[in-house]
Amino acid sequence: MTSYPRRSNLAFLLLGAVSVALVVAVLSLTGIFDGSDPKQGVATAATPAQRSAAPVGTSTSVADIYERVSTGVVFISARSGQVSQPGLGQQGGQSASGSGFVIDRGGDIVTNQHVVDGASDVRVRFGEDGQPIKARVVGTDPSTDLALLKIDPTAVKGGLKPLVLGESKGLRPGEATIAIGSPFGLSGSVTTGIVSALDREIESPNGFPISGVVQTDAAINPGNSGGPLLDAEGRAIGVNSQIATNGGSGSNSGVGFAVPIDTVKEVVPLLERDGKVDRPYVGIATGDASGSGQGAVIRSVVPGGPAQRSGLRVGDRVVEIAGKAVKEAADVQKVVIERKPGEKLEIRYFRGSDEQTATVQLGTRPQVSGR
Repeated sequence: MTSYPRRSNLAFLLLGAVSVALVVAVLSLTGIFDGSDPKQGVATAATPAQRSAAPVGTSTSVADIYERVSTGVVFISARSGQVSQPGLGQQGGQSASGSGFVIDRGGDIVTNQHVVDGASDVRVRFGEDGQPIKARVVGTDPSTDLALLKIDPTAVKGGLKPLVLGESKGLRPGEATIAIGSPFGLSGSVTTGIVSALDREIESPNGFPISGVVQTDAAINPGNSGGPLLDAEGRAIGVNSQIATNGGSGSNSGVGFAVPIDTVKEVVPLLERDGKVDRPYVGIATGDASGSGQGAVIRSVVPGGPAQRSGLRVGDRVVEIAGKAVKEAADVQKVVIERKPGEKLEIRYFRGSDEQTATVQLGTRPQVSGR
């Protein structure tokens, strides 16, 4: 199932900085690219400490966090294909840059899927003076815009310093945020702000919604993609991914979005195991029914998809799924996302004034939305 939020004129832009061949240029975030156990040393906050409910108060506190955390944040360059560069004696190609951060001492690094999408060569760099280190793409999940990279931990002098992973579930609007990344290729940049809102929904690179997104006013720009959004204790609470713009320069507007760290914790083990994530799929796009709490109206049905095979049609108003009441479109998504492909769900709906039921066998979400 796919539910889509009501959109304003705002465009939601991916934050990968793109360059073509050897031309250094930032384009309008199209998403082209815009010896130890791997699990050893995973740093996770077991119990969340009391959070700061206001912006980080002093430059010293931010400086301390930056000094501690920035060593685990990397600049990422990704190249897709190669072309000859006459007279330059080197190879070019379509390339991208972004950010990422270390999550364990075994060499695992999290970034955005759109940063490394289609890349044949990925390198990471620690600090301004660090040497590029070859990275392997372990797996990607376009539906959450997340990717997992792997490097040789022995290639990093002094060893890896993973970030502590916090929790996004307990966040509150107004809490402090810190973003570290490589906007416009300027690695090691830090900005601050607050949690502006929670439970936002943005569109993933393959057209499906990402839910539970953290909105922040910390300045993030092209190149910040994949970098960490931190709380006032320096714990990662999200992965910076997109910004909203009215169609101007495509740079910071004070409205940025980060994939929640709780989603990262769910996706990374699956990428480690399978290199991908198989997600349940109904094959409908829904919107809120007119009148608050009246259910979800089916706006479109994917031909040949699970919903169509079960008899559901455009205009049907869903009021219950798997025994749970549906008051708005998001309620359908919440139920479906917790299931597995192949499971069967009973859907109660109205077609006009007639109440009906349908049994849908969930499929596997395709690589691209069929809306």
